[in-house]
Amino acid sequence: MAEDIIEVEHFKQTYDGKKFVVDDVSFHVKRGEIYGLLGKNGAGKTTTIRTLTTIMPVHYGKVKVLGLDVSTHPEKIRQRIGVVLQSESFDFTTVEKNLKIYGMLWDVPGEVLKARIEEVMEVFDLSRLRKIRALELSGGQKKRLQVAREFLHDMDLLFLDEPTVGLDPIMRRTVLNYIKEKAKAGLTVLYTTQIMEEADYLCDRIAIMNNGKIVAEGTSDFLKSKYGDLKTIKIHISGNVNREDLKMMFPEFVQIEGDEVRLISKNVEDVLPDMILYFKRSGIHIERINVEETSLDDVFLRVVS
Repeated sequence: MAEDIIEVEHFKQTYDGKKFVVDDVSFHVKRGEIYGLLGKNGAGKTTTIRTLTTIMPVHYGKVKVLGLDVSTHPEKIRQRIGVVLQSESFDFTTVEKNLKIYGMLWDVPGEVLKARIEEVMEVFDLSRLRKIRALELSGGQKKRLQVAREFLHDMDLLFLDEPTVGLDPIMRRTVLNYIKEKAKAGLTVLYTTQIMEEADYLCDRIAIMNNGKIVAEGTSDFLKSKYGDLKTIKIHISGNVNREDLKMMFPEFVQIEGDEVRLISKNVEDVLPDMILYFKRSGIHIERINVEETSLDDVFLRVVS
């Protein structure tokens, strides 16, 4: 059985000593596993990562990383992990020198560093930017550089906090595939994202946080199977919808985005005719209707509502 790289038991965290932003959270991550930590803004994800990476002290519970208590062995833990947070950290040097400096800070041997720099430049499409100052890069280019730097040094565990923000779809998939390759070689990854499609594609297991608690955990297939009795109705309309009235009429979870009304229900056959009649009486024209199987996105919406 693979060893636990992250062990969290009854973990609580607070900033003011009164309200818990992380409230009695427990989970384990195995070696070589890509573990997704999902949740709305303010759910407690970033606080959890800041604690696991030894930036914040543990207030309550047990938190161990690489078999080490984060409260008593923070330096030893930092030597064996990589971290990409949402905040940026760049200097005035070029992309190439930025990578060299970062590798030198990690004491990567010269020839090894040279080869790794060329590798990440190719993977993250940075070669043509090597002589550009890091501060002059676009947001997406900075994110690529920020993620690329972490793969210069040896590590057992990598924390990635929304690493694909600002990346185009092609580069996003390239980054995800690169992470997958590293995990197959034994790297453990804790990954946060707001993009459910990413989590579905990348993560071996997923935990969904809401209001400081883990409200669902398992593989993507398990979570979709657990909520598999649900169907998703997507109705594209033209006309203004009274959101509160619609939610009152149909107690199942309803989400409205632009001209699309999404409803998750166990009883599609019963709900759909009533909703069509509601729109007709309200003078709202229906452009098209799609009925789909439950996706990870639907599971997320369901458990955090």
